[in-house]
Amino acid sequence: MDLFDQAGAASRAAASRAAQLRDELAAHDHAYYVLDAPTVPDAEYDRLFRELQAIEAAHPELRTADSPTQRVGGRPLAQFPAVRHRVPMLSIRTETDTEASGAAAFDARVRRELGLGAQDPELEYATELKFDGLAISLRYERGVLVQAATRGDGETGEDVTSNVRTVKAIPLRLRGAGPEVIEIRGEIYMRRDDFETLNRHQAERGEKNFVNPRNAAAGSIRQLDPAIAARRPLSFFAYGLGDTQGWTVPATHAEVLDAIAAFGVPVCAHRAVVRGAAGLAGFHARIAALRDGLPFDIDGVVYKVNTLALQQRLGFVTREPRWAVAHKYPAQEALTLLRDIEVQVGRTGALTPVARLEPVFVGGVTVTNATLHNQDEIDRKDVRIGDWVVVRRAGDVIPEVVGPVLERRAGELPRFRLLERFPLCPVCGSHVVRGEDEVVARCSGGLFCPAQRKQALLHFASRRAMDIEGLGDKLVEQLVDAAIVKTPVDLYRLGVLALVNLERMGEKSAQNLLAAIEKSRSTTLARFIFALGIRNVGEATARDLARHFGSLDALMAADELALQQVPDVGPIVARSIAEFLAEPHNREVIEQLRAAGVHWEEGAPAVAPAGRLAGKTFVLTGTLPTLSRDEAKALIEAQGGKVAGSVSKKTNYVVAGEEAGSKLAKAEELGVPIIDEAGLQALLAA
Repeated sequence: MDLFDQAGAASRAAASRAAQLRDELAAHDHAYYVLDAPTVPDAEYDRLFRELQAIEAAHPELRTADSPTQRVGGRPLAQFPAVRHRVPMLSIRTETDTEASGAAAFDARVRRELGLGAQDPELEYATELKFDGLAISLRYERGVLVQAATRGDGETGEDVTSNVRTVKAIPLRLRGAGPEVIEIRGEIYMRRDDFETLNRHQAERGEKNFVNPRNAAAGSIRQLDPAIAARRPLSFFAYGLGDTQGWTVPATHAEVLDAIAAFGVPVCAHRAVVRGAAGLAGFHARIAALRDGLPFDIDGVVYKVNTLALQQRLGFVTREPRWAVAHKYPAQEALTLLRDIEVQVGRTGALTPVARLEPVFVGGVTVTNATLHNQDEIDRKDVRIGDWVVVRRAGDVIPEVVGPVLERRAGELPRFRLLERFPLCPVCGSHVVRGEDEVVARCSGGLFCPAQRKQALLHFASRRAMDIEGLGDKLVEQLVDAAIVKTPVDLYRLGVLALVNLERMGEKSAQNLLAAIEKSRSTTLARFIFALGIRNVGEATARDLARHFGSLDALMAADELALQQVPDVGPIVARSIAEFLAEPHNREVIEQLRAAGVHWEEGAPAVAPAGRLAGKTFVLTGTLPTLSRDEAKALIEAQGGKVAGSVSKKTNYVVAGEEAGSKLAKAEELGVPIIDEAGLQALLAA
């Protein structure tokens, strides 16, 4: 074989391999983006993609319009060329009556136009979702995507082919034998989770946030630089046809959607063929129940007369088809004025910023307040008092401020700073603190703050704290709501008369509770420290603090540096303890508890414990073969070791069993030695 023949053979082999790779990658794209059923790991997909890129680089003549490598974008455009739609992209009428009567009105109107009487059978309708995105027309010639255009004014749109090629849910070549020409119409949209990820990345790069998924999708497709569109997580659903040539169009709209799906183009599974007004109303109600759980936004459903021959007979009125209607749901987003930002104090002391709004009707109710989550979210969204803002309410979810409308901002409005505006808790006057690594600001008056009373009392009385048997959720609710108990001190002042008048509390139950409270007066220092509910202080840390300081007075006198001398107490935990004990309200409650007779044996600060595992810190994770978690912990502590709840650089060993979780991963990341039960037994026996 001469060199010419060898080159030809190599070229044919490259062409064959490129065609094979294009088909294989297209199949993987369809499985991943359309069927949501990935067929290969990402690494394998990337390997195939790079192989195709290399072949096309070596043989540019093999690069085709339907190659997956052409999705990455092209050179930036100066502007979008105009595209005249061969079949107009007309909008459909909107039914704003959001009740079942809206469906009945459409059915009655269609029947009237067709001249049907009460004795005639019910009409058949195709029902589907009304997506909240950007309408697009995809033109395929002999199965290959050649053009994508926006709706525009319905007659003329914009050529956005380069950007639409980057949307991996849209096939560059149809499956099977494509018609000579077929224009598939649908909606480009962005899933909610993809939208949140995009906004997070925008914030990390210091770029503006998008207000909602629809704006993000539309803004992505209308980028003049396709490379930017390629980085945006866009999706697509088809819902109809435009121009077709050389193809026998099915008889019904439902069959049209089935045919489009068979071509490998995404079609939403939430669609149905129903009969009559009752069928339409039933679909509207079913989707309303599903709406908040959908991974994408919709603002209604669409009804279409199913038989295409009847669609032609009905025709159009002005620029809207008589045979279709969009049946809306109550709007989930609305525009209003942000008048002020206040805070609510939660059961755990967390301060949540709340927007005080000009009243606005959204999601079926009038909204005057909406959550802003935390200071980081306010900063990320750049929301300011005096802004016009978009408010969202979905179902029973608490309304939230999505973001400001910057075009309507009047001058340079001041930024909101939670710790400056609320240095003290608005409920109890205790200091508000926020840890360096924490998103949430908190009230430090845990024992005293009325907002935290119920949570503080439940924790104080819990089995591993003061162990007050019989003091559960329902009883705490009654005691606090009736203003009988305000702080844990009030528990030790309770009498039978105060209790017997409570719901489901007879004299015997009251006596039993009082006996449990009396018994709790005698406790241990470790239990008492844990019962205080100091943030980041669990049982193990409480025991370490009691062992290290020996007395409550010594603990209360310790500063952050002294606290960090305790094993496994780092800067964050030390700061939590110091801030809690520095709050005068908390110290007052502690002294009142001691005055009420709560006591324990105090001793000298602990010396290093003796035993084979003295000074060693262990973390247990997973299920051990023969030992329970408590048994393993008891064996370790009997030999002077300590069992911690989380892995840190101070951890000496992680004991891992079956189904070990994130603690094992953390140990591997930090290089902490990992042993199994046999390894632990070996250390105990050494």
